[in-house]
Amino acid sequence: MLGEAFQAEFRRDHILRCTDIDVNESWLDYLDFRDADAYRRDVLQFAPHILVHLGAITDLEYCELHADEAYRSNTLPVESAVWIANELGIPVVYIGTAGIFDGEKDVYDEWDQPNPMGHYARSKFAGEVFVRDHAQRFLICRAGWMMGGGPRKDKKFIHRIMSQLHQGARDLFVVNDRLGTPTYTHDFAANVRVLLEREYWGLYNMACAGMTTRLEVAKELLLLSRLDRDVKIHEVSSDYFSGEFFAPRPKSERLLNRRLMMRGVNVMRDWRIALKEYLEIYYDDYLTVQIRNE
Repeated sequence: MLGEAFQAEFRRDHILRCTDIDVNESWLDYLDFRDADAYRRDVLQFAPHILVHLGAITDLEYCELHADEAYRSNTLPVESAVWIANELGIPVVYIGTAGIFDGEKDVYDEWDQPNPMGHYARSKFAGEVFVRDHAQRFLICRAGWMMGGGPRKDKKFIHRIMSQLHQGARDLFVVNDRLGTPTYTHDFAANVRVLLEREYWGLYNMACAGMTTRLEVAKELLLLSRLDRDVKIHEVSSDYFSGEFFAPRPKSERLLNRRLMMRGVNVMRDWRIALKEYLEIYYDDYLTVQIRNE
């Protein structure tokens, strides 16, 4: 999801090497960064000016069931990235997550102390700590509820709702007890560019403006899709999905971009504006099926 946005943002005026273990785009090359030696060889051969480490296993349930794999993918390669960047004398960019907080507060800024709840959050926070403690120059940019990539790449909340609508659903069951801040991938990549160009190193929350809920996001999505009168939302608690989503999650993942705002470099738009653009660009003809009759 995020790699596609970074590639689109930086390809205009930079030479890029983009890698993944799933080579599903012409601009991608294969690399398994869990292989520390291969990671080092690949980066040193390309000799970049910046190393952007985007990859991670983001499926919380998978991480909870496969803890070793979570740390092997989300933590150890970050340590490799820091060593490589330090060897080359270049900055490293690491993507953090709002999920590292315990949700006991409504809103979190960069000075709040994380308290990760599950293996995904712990593995991501461990990477963040290593970057902060050992990288010579770094950006740690924390994302909220990610949206981006469209039907082929989006594995998060927006596409789950859109997929149900695509299949003709008239009833949606949406939790009413989860708080957060959406993060549009293209806004995120643009804000990272601003920080890199100004060399404002450090830790930054980077979420869209407008703190919200899963329920409110779903309602706005239906409104933008002109399905608000045809589809009914049923409000449920998180317990309703406890069988499917059993990994621990914070009640609140709301991020405040305090450091971006204090430095005057916050270009993240309101989540409603970003969601509208996202749906227009990526889902314009996605909901062509007829809403099925009960």
